Amino acid sequence: MTAFAFAPVAQAQSPAPADPREKLDARQNQLRETRESLRNSEEQKRSLEAEMEIIRNDRARLNSALMETTARTRAAEERVADVEKRLDTSIASESAIRKSLEARRGVVAEVLASLQRMGRKPPPAVLASPQDMLGAIRMSMLLGAVVPELRAETQALASDLADLVRVRQGMVGEKEDLAREVASLGADRLRLAALVDARQKSLAEAEQALQTERGRSQELAKQAADLKDLINRMESEVASAAKAAEAARKSDEAQRKAAQDRPPDAPTRVALGPFRDPARLAPAIPFAETRGLLPLPAAGSVVKQFGAADGFGGVEKGLSLSVRPGSPVSSPADGWVVFSGPYRSYGQLLIINAGGGYYVVLAGMERINVELRQFVLAGEPVATMGEGAVKTAAAIALGATQPILYVEFRKDGASIDPGPWWAKPEQEKVRG
Repeated sequence: MTAFAFAPVAQAQSPAPADPREKLDARQNQLRETRESLRNSEEQKRSLEAEMEIIRNDRARLNSALMETTARTRAAEERVADVEKRLDTSIASESAIRKSLEARRGVVAEVLASLQRMGRKPPPAVLASPQDMLGAIRMSMLLGAVVPELRAETQALASDLADLVRVRQGMVGEKEDLAREVASLGADRLRLAALVDARQKSLAEAEQALQTERGRSQELAKQAADLKDLINRMESEVASAAKAAEAARKSDEAQRKAAQDRPPDAPTRVALGPFRDPARLAPAIPFAETRGLLPLPAAGSVVKQFGAADGFGGVEKGLSLSVRPGSPVSSPADGWVVFSGPYRSYGQLLIINAGGGYYVVLAGMERINVELRQFVLAGEPVATMGEGAVKTAAAIALGATQPILYVEFRKDGASIDPGPWWAKPEQEKVRG
């Protein structure tokens, strides 16, 4: 009985050992599953990397096309301005020649009248009429006095007439050049507008959220006392601007860490071409290191410098540029958009966080083409000027009829002189 009673228990506690072949097969199956899983994971990773690379390349191509077209448009505007100046010079020359001819009209008329009288009553010939010796001498004296003056006047008249013909021919050529350049400028502006639309569509987010934040930014703009207050309110109370500020802060930290690990000669190498990667998503180099490298945001002439009298009892805190109607405006530096919209006497205002406590302020445009939190590159188009002078404080103080672009650099809440940051023309050509 006892043996039979304990037999099942013993059998349950000591099961028969499994076949070693089954164990091996199970381990091999598990290994195959693990390898398959890793293979699938690698394929997914490669697929994702390839997809990201395509997106990155598309963005790079789009950014390159945008900046290339902006540069070409700016060059066309400068050529148009040069042709217009040459035309103005030619018109002034024509006017001066006409005035010169008008001033000598009386002298020429007197000389011609004298010649006509001489033709009707020629001077006596001494050999034919020796008795009229006195008349012959008087006439020869008159001719001796008149002929040199007549010759000089004739030569001056011929020279002026030749100059007038040359100037008029030159004006015809200049007008033809102007027509070609204006046509080229129009085509470039159309292409630029299409590229800007494509960029904004590719970057479109939840439109409802953007509309809400735009409304909030406008409310803050009405409440803000000055630019410093506006920036502080935007970065503390609007999510997009706050995220832009956080991105700038992280970029500053990354750049500080990179600077610590950078070889001594690295800053020189970086400065030679800091803007060549059109796919970058953070500033190429710290803003403080971009002195002498940044392009002006638009082609035009400086009408008010930083520190000049502003016409209201103070001094200018930025730079005022007179630009052509409809000119594209590009960002002078890499950075994140923290404000976009109308603000007090500035008109349409754009504020870009360039990192390191630096901000770029652009004002006086008719239309802004970028959104809050968007990262923009140096040389990338961000706005468009209007067809005439917008009624901003800067334009009113200047009494301008041309569009006026206002540019201000700020550091830790205070305006600073942007002069040291602008690139020389030769350096602008080298930029990527």
